[in-house]
Amino acid sequence: MRSTRIAVSAAMLGVLALPVLSATTASAAPVAASALASSSCSSLPPLPYEVHTKAVTIRSKATTKSTALGVLYRGHKFTVHKRSGNWLYITDKSTGVKGWVSGTYVYRDVRMCLD
Repeated sequence: MRSTRIAVSAAMLGVLALPVLSATTASAAPVAASALASSSCSSLPPLPYEVHTKAVTIRSKATTKSTALGVLYRGHKFTVHKRSGNWLYITDKSTGVKGWVSGTYVYRDVRMCLD
């Protein structure tokens, strides 16, 4: 008898939640559609590079065996000058240190546009 009460309660919750979910979805769709219509993917600027770990070592050459010159922390602003494979030559604007950082830890986020 107890399992019957649980089944009825779950069914009633499902019926009550359905209008709330459909109303939320319906109101969000026009906003997203109008935002996409106002800009195209090709007109959006590329996302900035970011440090995706607490810190990454700045090195003299694009290899893990080269001399460490400094540390690029997550909060630091930096400029990317060039790429070599998975390595980026950067200038840390917070410290002025120039060198190579691994693209495993420093990269742009990805943006997806749906046409």
